[in-house]
Amino acid sequence: MPLSNTEEAIFKNYISKQPSYNELLDEDGNLLAHWKEFLETYKTLGHEEFVNRNVHLQKLLQENGVTYNVYGDPTGQSRTWNLDPFPFLINNEEWKKIESGLKQRAHLLDLIFKDIYGENKLIKNGLLPAELIYNHAGYLRECAGVSFKNKDGLILYSADVARSPDGNIWVLNDRTQAPSGSGYSQENRAAMIRIFPEFFKKVKVKRLSSYFTTLRKTLNSIAPSSDSHPRIVLLTPGPRNETYFEHSYLSSYLGISLVQGDDLMVKDNYVWIKTIAGLEKVDVIIRRVDDIYCDPLELKEDSQLGVPGLLQVIRAGNVSLANPLGCSILENPGLIPFLQNISNYFTGEELILPTLASWWCGQPRELKYVLDNLSSLVIRRIYRDTVTSSSIDASSLSSAGLKELKDQIKMKPYLYIGQEKILFSSVPSYVNGTIEPRNVMFRSFLVSNNGSYEAMAGGLTRISNDAKSFIISNQAGGLSKDTWIISSEYKSEETPKDLQQAERDQHNDALPSRTAENLFWVGRYADRILANARYMRTVIQYINSKEGFSADQDNHTEKVLLKTLTHYTYSYPGFTDENNKEIIQNPWGEIYDLFMNGERIGGLRYNINMIMRSADAVRDYWSADTWRILKSLEENRENQQTLKNRHKLISSLDNLITSMVAFIGLNRESISREHGWLLLDSGRKIEQSLLLITMLQSLLIQNHGASSQYDMMETFLSSNESLVNYRYNYKTHIQMPLVLDLMLFDNHNPHSLIHLLEKLKVHFEALPKGTNIYELHLHEKLVIEAITILKISDKKILIKADPETREYRHLEELLSKLFSILSSVPYEISRTFFKHAQSQKQLYSSDIT
Repeated sequence: MPLSNTEEAIFKNYISKQPSYNELLDEDGNLLAHWKEFLETYKTLGHEEFVNRNVHLQKLLQENGVTYNVYGDPTGQSRTWNLDPFPFLINNEEWKKIESGLKQRAHLLDLIFKDIYGENKLIKNGLLPAELIYNHAGYLRECAGVSFKNKDGLILYSADVARSPDGNIWVLNDRTQAPSGSGYSQENRAAMIRIFPEFFKKVKVKRLSSYFTTLRKTLNSIAPSSDSHPRIVLLTPGPRNETYFEHSYLSSYLGISLVQGDDLMVKDNYVWIKTIAGLEKVDVIIRRVDDIYCDPLELKEDSQLGVPGLLQVIRAGNVSLANPLGCSILENPGLIPFLQNISNYFTGEELILPTLASWWCGQPRELKYVLDNLSSLVIRRIYRDTVTSSSIDASSLSSAGLKELKDQIKMKPYLYIGQEKILFSSVPSYVNGTIEPRNVMFRSFLVSNNGSYEAMAGGLTRISNDAKSFIISNQAGGLSKDTWIISSEYKSEETPKDLQQAERDQHNDALPSRTAENLFWVGRYADRILANARYMRTVIQYINSKEGFSADQDNHTEKVLLKTLTHYTYSYPGFTDENNKEIIQNPWGEIYDLFMNGERIGGLRYNINMIMRSADAVRDYWSADTWRILKSLEENRENQQTLKNRHKLISSLDNLITSMVAFIGLNRESISREHGWLLLDSGRKIEQSLLLITMLQSLLIQNHGASSQYDMMETFLSSNESLVNYRYNYKTHIQMPLVLDLMLFDNHNPHSLIHLLEKLKVHFEALPKGTNIYELHLHEKLVIEAITILKISDKKILIKADPETREYRHLEELLSKLFSILSSVPYEISRTFFKHAQSQKQLYSSDIT
């Protein structure tokens, strides 16, 4: 069907600029059939509305915290994932061929992997050169002879495929070590469905969920134990990794624990995860850590990312990995020239999907061809270098560069292959308000399934960031697309039979220690930020209200309030510096610094940085709405860098308080009352208690005279959200005995010390007890001691001031004792639940004495 005038106008820039085979039109310039319904919906939506929706699409990704860390990028981990609103479409007939070819290739690579670490028939029979395998950094001799519980050793497989200008589909790269991108594919799809629902109502797009259902089923099946709910974890290098978002996304989506190397340990020939209930056995590990880093005991000895002794547990068959250690050998591009012969040897089949013409330089004839045709080839090392690119476009080199490259190849020819240079096909992409061509590469994802493989009906499509660029990489600033496999009809997705009657997975109740610790600190930082912001706002409002007509008594009150701000935030010396009188006379510089300086310990921005660090470490724990609040908190932080206006400062504090109240409230309403929430809320209650005591000590431990004392008591009640409660309960002017009664002893006041301590006591009782369920942990004893001391204290004595110093000495003694007790509680919680230091046993016995 020829393009109409309207369609020609829409794709004007695309058609005029596209230099190679395009994915939109056939050879005669007619619109391909599978684009028809998409384009009809696009025209109905209208270009202007499409542009508006794209703005919402990018905002949604930002709010959801979808990031990809480009090394060297100034935005670092904050770099938002880029999604082109124009999808990449593949018709069903072509997909069937691609799918068959990918399944065939995954099965072939699995056979190669088992042979390399098993019988070595390929090398013995001359189908693979020994130099190609044993000189590759991905070959791990320590993995030789390891057996697998399931039929497939290679659980996860990913391939980068592209279309050449002649229309053929080629496999460019194999990804077997820790294939990434499936989580981004699912997030792309979710975002597109939410922003562009009209397209999915009209266009018959295959769903992605079947892949993840099979993945979870396969992970269960490869567990060494027969437990119907095996313990599965996803091993991540941590928040600094470029795809950490995906790690947390997948762990949450699959309902498994996200762990780092130090969350696991080897004991008694098993892998254990450290939880707040003690050690729990791990059955399956999905690893996103490169294999060489997985076991510092036998592999890379300086690795901080792995688990010492992991290989020994694998050999014993007590843990399964997806993917197995050593499988990065399959990413060796030097295998490409030999794949067809290997396929004939193992299966007698021709490869369905061809690979690029490639020549391994370890053979004399192939070496000669590569050197003679160097300027027209792409040269690749057989393993990826972590410092420099492993691919070199020789056509871009100068004469001197070509000579240098020849010398490198001649020196170690077995480390290089030459490949035919091809151009990629182009796809319509939305760029700067117009639709332009971009070179495209598609990454597929497969998971083993009872002796076969299942392919995701979609994948991660990436496009170049420039029309003339043939480098397609996220690290090079490339963009992504949602991939649509266009089906002839919808197919409802049935619930797998083994999941229909699923019971609760008890493993989810045992919270990993690192997760627990971060949740605990999220709670502490959340209340620290909220309390500090409230008090800072109260102080600023007081200064503003008295400025210009304040008396000596008001100046004294202001000085005490400012000193309390330093005590309250622990941002010394601040306003407590007696030698710096100017800071009291002109406090705004210190207040601004305390608000905006991210390097200032105790400052608000510093605490925001800390809560974001802790929250990011357990981002799989947060709902999408909770994460949006955290991201808005981070965005507000970035917008405050140049803030130099009092009214804007108060407005920013209002926004910050609202965000923190929303964050705390959303967690209170949405998180299941299990160990994670208990520790998060315990962190809040401990922080509230300590801050309440600190403010009492700083503001009300001494009687400063009727006028000042009244202002300070009002400030104290207001900052602790209790002024309304006071007026409602007592219906009289503010008095010291009543303030202490409300804030220390009234269990009906949620901000009182006794209420906070009683809640802590209940939380601690619900936490794991260990082997002796009747024995109190030390943190429980400390809270009970604090409650007892508070309850037996004499209220009448507490309000008696020393006639000479005008200090409430008994109140000060009580508060100091309580502060000392409660300050020890976080340490005891950490020692009980977050630390699992155990003596390590020798891995061998010796008779040497």
